[in-house]
Amino acid sequence: MSGLLTGQVALVTGAGGGIGRGIALRFAEEGAAAVAVHCRTAVEAASEVAARVRELGARSVVLQADLTDEDACRALVREAAEFGGGRLTALVNNAGVQPTQPLDGMTAAEWRAVVDTNLTSVFACTQAAAEAMRAEGGTVTHIASIEASAPAPLHAHYSASKAAVVMHARSAALEYGPYGIRVNTVSPGLIDREGLAEAWPEGVRRWREAAPTGRLGRPEDVGDACVFLASPLASWVTGHDLVVDGGVSARPTW
Repeated sequence: MSGLLTGQVALVTGAGGGIGRGIALRFAEEGAAAVAVHCRTAVEAASEVAARVRELGARSVVLQADLTDEDACRALVREAAEFGGGRLTALVNNAGVQPTQPLDGMTAAEWRAVVDTNLTSVFACTQAAAEAMRAEGGTVTHIASIEASAPAPLHAHYSASKAAVVMHARSAALEYGPYGIRVNTVSPGLIDREGLAEAWPEGVRRWREAAPTGRLGRPEDVGDACVFLASPLASWVTGHDLVVDGGVSARPTW
């Protein structure tokens, strides 16, 4: 631990498991004073993450909210800042869904279910966080995806939402920069999780063959990128999309 985030107060959405867990723990390992762990329904898993954060020396609380509700987004950010003693220095918009569905036959309601979770929640949480950060500045990091620029079949709604998340960060960076608020995105590739190799062996095999590093990503790989962007090391980095994919995007497709 190098203490890159010493004293910071962070909110990580969708932190009950997977990537969110990796981000929350890396923030605690780097000296954050407090990490608010958000979940929608996975309270038990989020509580386990919060307990581990406390073991690492940071204060932690589990905050439950449905981020498809704009008012709930604002209340979540307010509660996180209250937990931090009136301060919020870092927000990581990680919560999201990734269903698979053909574009043909997709209903507007099914489209909105993904866009509201992946994009509209980012808008509402960022807006609320910026209000809380105006006094001393801060950072906002959105978790996007390499599918923002390289869509996969059956992911039209997901890819579109993530592409919009990248552009939202650039727009927010432009408008919030004068207040000392930096906004960036991290675009992960395939991140390993329990049971993935068994559920999708062919996809995992193809990924490992395509990645110059020869492996899938780990949650802490995304966490490291988020730590960097929230730290003083990235004090002149804003409006940037940091791709964390083991080099897959460098692979020629022609």
